[in-house]
Amino acid sequence: MTDDNSMTKKHKLIHYANGPSLEEINGTVDVPKNKGFFKTLFAYSGPGALVAVGYMDPGNWSTSITGGQNFQYLLMSVILMSSLIAMLLQYMAAKLGIVSKMDLAQAIRARTSKSLGIVLWILTELAIMATDIAEVIGAAIALYLLFHIPLVIAVFITVGDVLVLLLLTKIGFRKIEAIVVCLILVILFVFVYQVALSNPNWGSIFGGLVPTGKTFSTSPSIGGQTPLTGALGIIGATVMPHNLYLHSAISQTRKVDHTDEDSVAQNVRFSAWDSNIQLTAAFFVNALLLIMGVAVFKSGAVKDPSFFGLFEALSDTSTLSNGILISVAKSGILSTLFAVALLASGQNSTITGTLTGQVIMEGFVHMKMPIWLRRLVTRLISVIPVLICVMMTSGKSAISEHEALNTLMNNSQVFLAFALPFSMLPLLMMTNSKTEMGNRFKNSMWLQVLGWFSVVALTFLNLYGLPGQIEAFYGDNPAKSQLATADMISYVLIAAVLALLIWTVVDLYKGNERLKKQLSAEGATDAVDAIAKNESTR
Repeated sequence: MTDDNSMTKKHKLIHYANGPSLEEINGTVDVPKNKGFFKTLFAYSGPGALVAVGYMDPGNWSTSITGGQNFQYLLMSVILMSSLIAMLLQYMAAKLGIVSKMDLAQAIRARTSKSLGIVLWILTELAIMATDIAEVIGAAIALYLLFHIPLVIAVFITVGDVLVLLLLTKIGFRKIEAIVVCLILVILFVFVYQVALSNPNWGSIFGGLVPTGKTFSTSPSIGGQTPLTGALGIIGATVMPHNLYLHSAISQTRKVDHTDEDSVAQNVRFSAWDSNIQLTAAFFVNALLLIMGVAVFKSGAVKDPSFFGLFEALSDTSTLSNGILISVAKSGILSTLFAVALLASGQNSTITGTLTGQVIMEGFVHMKMPIWLRRLVTRLISVIPVLICVMMTSGKSAISEHEALNTLMNNSQVFLAFALPFSMLPLLMMTNSKTEMGNRFKNSMWLQVLGWFSVVALTFLNLYGLPGQIEAFYGDNPAKSQLATADMISYVLIAAVLALLIWTVVDLYKGNERLKKQLSAEGATDAVDAIAKNESTR
């Protein structure tokens, strides 16, 4: 490329991009060699925190707290299983990025047709926007609760986080990681403090970590929720597709010598440590949320599981479970801390959501735009349904407004059920492949077994819960005709998902076979270089 072309490219807001993942920060963080375990781990720590944010975002809160209110500690095992599956999938995502030098979006695009790449890009964009809706709602409500800013204005203020993002891009990726870790610690502190005051039954908590036949039961039904629907809600809010794309990209921020397998292996090993430590923190946050539902509040006391309802319940002495909590609640500190944690969670998700959007746009369609513009566009799109919801209920009671926002947030998560299989399945197929990963880094047999079990189970549970999610669009008391319509829509969508999955698997298999033939014909051993040559001719 000539200098003139380079200058033209720099001045275009949107331009072609087919370079390394997150090129501005790729390989920018130095890591020590031949140093102690903890010093080396510290250098690799950070990407796991950005990933863990997605497992404790505002979308998780009401599902965990409501699950505790309705079924005590029964669903603790679901949170544990979801967290363990998350650790497995995130390990594979980081390994794919480190070994192949491509993020998940780039890897899928390199092995599939252009048309399928565009379809998967649109699907993933919708999933990110659905997640962003929950962040907008969470941040706007937190501003309303803390500063009494009208909701419409608070929603517009959330658009201003693009200015925060601009500032963060100037300070370096390592400092961004540190800020995210600090915000996670704020969230963790808030819930540890509130649960500690409640003095929960620790024996019952540990007992709840063991799944039983009742965990996925369809009875009893409490407040319209069964253990099965509660479990599906927790799973759907926990394992999210955008985290896999994000981790495969930010795992490449550390410098690694790809000519030295031991250097690559060290990167994979410490990235796994970092991810598992941070996801353990996310597990504790989600577990604390469920424990709050059981121990902080009296059983059945929380009638409104929205953020408004939880905020009110934490300052209403009649809903709290013991004298210590009641005395602290009178000061307003419990509800204020809850709102602070909600705001911290929303801002954390802003950072990671924007990075993920950049990853999938560059990877799937080779388009790049400034990070501030990317954030501004996606946030403005996500704000529209929230504003419509607020304005439609502005003339009604406060409870109607709260319920509408809570319903919107829950219903927005329906896209995650669509998008999740299309990130999990390619990830598993590629990390299982010797052609893609080499003998040393392909998944071992036990990882392959656990991976297939996790992917099939999560895909089945997401699709199994889809009819209920579609029915939720019709409110709490849908008519029979509405239920029939919801079921018909859900079955059509399930068929579409399965058809698209088959297309994806076939394309990936053909892409892998092409790569094998190319490596064999050229006598090459580096799959990355072979893919790069293939991409340059497409």
